[in-house]
Order: sequence, then structure tokens, then C-alpha cells
Amino acid sequence: MKISIKTSQQIEKMRIAGKLAAEVLEMISPYVLPGISTSELDRLCYEHIVNVQKAIPANIGYNGFEKTICSSINQVICHGIPSEKRILKEGDILNIDVTVIKDGWHGDTSKMFLVGKCAPHNQRLVKVTQECLYRGIEVVKPGAHISDIGNAIQEHAEKNYYSVVEDYCGHGIGTVYHEEPQILHYGKPGKGLQLTEGMCFTIEPMINQGSKYCKTLKDGWTVETKDGRNSAQWEHTIAVTSDGYDVLTRRSDEF
Repeated sequence: MKISIKTSQQIEKMRIAGKLAAEVLEMISPYVLPGISTSELDRLCYEHIVNVQKAIPANIGYNGFEKTICSSINQVICHGIPSEKRILKEGDILNIDVTVIKDGWHGDTSKMFLVGKCAPHNQRLVKVTQECLYRGIEVVKPGAHISDIGNAIQEHAEKNYYSVVEDYCGHGIGTVYHEEPQILHYGKPGKGLQLTEGMCFTIEPMINQGSKYCKTLKDGWTVETKDGRNSAQWEHTIAVTSDGYDVLTRRSDEF
């Protein structure tokens, strides 16, 4: 397994891309309201990245994907395709996943949105999933094992009676969108690769209200829960520092 170790100068370039990706999620937040289409949200994100940030939307053209964002609503776990026909309604939960390329470097992040007034059980799912992400981030440091991340996430999810999607995972990132290592969101601690300073990867737990099992729709992209119950996901791009971690896609409302 070949792991790309970034220099401090390269991580600074990733920080710029990460900040832009975080800014897209902050920009779009006021528009996430009942009555708007996911296609319109996609258009707004595209225009901001291209015209304001002078950057590149990484998703467009990636393995044939045609949109800027992934918009995953309710039972959609990940890779939802924006559509004019998909209008947000009161009570939906929505994940917007965006990746920005700036000067060749990627910043990848996602956030959950509550659309209007949401049921308490959906609010709880969104909150606990974010906590799972933070639990995974907190164990990142040189010498920790890659499985420690997944174990921290799985423990918190299952303690709250949720399941962890096992079919999709986080990934290394840099000038390449998806590279080694894979970051599983479940597992036993103390296993696998040890983290070292300069490694950069995403942590992006997908947590389900029901079972962990999923299915891919006929469009080849959209992944839903097999039992039709809701799912949530949060994502950050992380750099391993000399004594811990740095969240490169940190938003202004966090930490």
C-alpha cells in the first residue's frame, strides 16, 4: 500500500482547497429551505466555486458524474444526484457533499442540513452522526492505528442504537481525489496501518437508523438504505500533525 505523505507546504495548499470547500457549505446554508430543488442548490454551488472562488468542482466528470454536489436526502446514504424534480420538503434531512480543486489540490467535505422543522428522531440521527465524525477525528495522531478511527465511530453509533454503513469509507486525498489509505468507519482498535505525520485523508461516517445494508439504484450512483430508513453523513478532510490532527475543511461554526 503506497501512502502519499504531504510536506507542510503541500498541506498548506490543501488547507486552501479545504477552506474553499467549507465555504461552499456555509454559502449554501441559507438556501436549504422547503421548496427549493436540489438542482438549484447544485447550480448555486457551481457558480460560487467557478465564478467566486475561481476553482474547479471536482465531482463534475468524475467517473461520469455530471453534477457539482452530491445531494442525499432521507434514506439516501450517499451519491444522490441533484435533480429539478427533487424538491426539498419540510422535515427532510439532506447531506450536501462537495469537493473543490484549487491549484491541483482537493478539499472534500460534507454537512447535514435539517430542512424546516424536523422530527426529533431525525434531529437525533444527524446530531449523533456528527458526534461520530468528531469521535473518529479525536483519535487521529501519529502512532495511532487506522482502525482506531473506525472503532471510535462504531462504538458511539452502536451505543446510540444506530448502524454503520460498511460498504463505503473515507480515503486518502491530495492531488488525487481518492487514494490510499481507506478509512473504514468500523472495526477493532489497534489494527492495520499506523498513522504518521503528513498523511491526509477523509473521515466520513455514514450512520443508519436501521440496518447497515444498502442498495445502489439504477442510475448507478444513488445509494439508499435497504430497509428505507433514514441515514446521515458528515465529512472532513484531515491532516495528521506531529502531535495530533488538523481539520482542513473546518467551518466557522465548529470546534
